[in-house]
Amino acid sequence: MPELMIKPRLRWACRRGMLELDVLLAPFVEAGYDALTLDQKRDFERLLACDDPDLFSWFMGHATSPDPAIQALIKLILDRVRV
Repeated sequence: MPELMIKPRLRWACRRGMLELDVLLAPFVEAGYDALTLDQKRDFERLLACDDPDLFSWFMGHATSPDPAIQALIKLILDRVRV
């Protein structure tokens, strides 16, 4: 089973070049990532491997991810931002 990314690599992977994604993902890695389960951390890495247009569409609510685990993480990240 592959190892999880270390935190500096996660921070770098969260720099997407789209401000809307950067302001969601980077703060989440700093404040919320450590509280995720191991499975959620793996799902988060899969989320980071998705294309920016898909991520933008999912986070903005224009579409939903076909992967339920990814969609659950998107909801978790958005809920955390709205608090």
